[in-house]
Amino acid sequence: MIDTISLNSPGTVEFGLGKIETLQEHLTHNQRVFFLVDHPVLEMVNPVIRSIQSRGVAVEVSTEVVPEPPFESLEALLLPVRTFNPDAVVGIGGGSTMDLAKLVAVLFNGEQRTEDIIGIGNVKGRNVKLITASTTSGTGSEVTPIAVLTDAKAGLKKGVVSKHIIPDVTIVDPELSVGMPPFLTAVTGMDAMTHCIEAYTNRFAHPVIDMFALEGIKLISRSLENAVAHGKDREARAEMALGSLYGGFCLGPVNTAAVHALAYPLGGVFKISHGVSNSVLLPFVMNFNFPSCIKRYAEIGRSMGLENQASEESLARSAINEIRKLSDRCNIPGSLKALDVPEGAIPEMALAAMQVQRLLQNNPREVSIEDATTIYEKAYNGLMG
Repeated sequence: MIDTISLNSPGTVEFGLGKIETLQEHLTHNQRVFFLVDHPVLEMVNPVIRSIQSRGVAVEVSTEVVPEPPFESLEALLLPVRTFNPDAVVGIGGGSTMDLAKLVAVLFNGEQRTEDIIGIGNVKGRNVKLITASTTSGTGSEVTPIAVLTDAKAGLKKGVVSKHIIPDVTIVDPELSVGMPPFLTAVTGMDAMTHCIEAYTNRFAHPVIDMFALEGIKLISRSLENAVAHGKDREARAEMALGSLYGGFCLGPVNTAAVHALAYPLGGVFKISHGVSNSVLLPFVMNFNFPSCIKRYAEIGRSMGLENQASEESLARSAINEIRKLSDRCNIPGSLKALDVPEGAIPEMALAAMQVQRLLQNNPREVSIEDATTIYEKAYNGLMG
């Protein structure tokens, strides 16, 4: 018997080139709107913001976003928002921007503190409209019930998971990603690929989510290199945006697993971007999970366009190798050593990763601290054997 599942998706998803213009339509009944915007796209969205202002709507705009935002960045951002007291919060940007916008929307009224909402189901509610618009094709944050912060003291990323931070409206306009630099395109794309693969091979995988995951893998595998090499190719950008959106749909009902758990210490301690961390670790975790995932890895290979081989096992191996090659072709570093992570930090990282049980419990194969250490050691040298 198939378990029931809730998609926990936004009420409205606007997808397509030029769809950022629809933002005005979703704010017709709001009087005070706080915008959190990635600075590189501010010029592109300013005409829409000015049009909203022209209707007499009070608008406050902030570009105070740092990658992998620490607790302190959120606290600093909350101060002016509390003074402004908006009735709508709009986050336009990458994952960090959208995550901060989600948290601002539930915290600015002062009824809860940041530390109170860390974990699953701890947000009491939200009484303002929340809209997200993604500018990178990677995190899927525009449609998820998840936001992630960096706990600098613990050297670890921490998640907030709640239905109350699912946006009311999300806008995915591939035009906003056209100016994204090649390396950022590459690593955010591999982040989206990781979402799809970890959802599809998850202990709690579900047939409905499998469809999103496999289609996301198909789109990303065929369009990522072109989007990296030819950033103005709007067809490639649209396919990447849709693949990322599908990956985002996977995260609420099923979520990720060991790749993300092991990536968290890399971001928390060494400030390595989330996409880079996932890209480096993905093939090594796939290798570890191989005994539990042969059939599903073979299906991933088919979604990536790999030809059928002598056995499902050989096709599954080819899928792992192709993931590694795709990352290499996009010029993403292939080892922790190349990222200047000290080898001596591995035991401490393994301990930190083991704390992320909300994700490790999803992994198709149980991960011990010895396993985590071994995966890090192999990823350090970049050796797949």
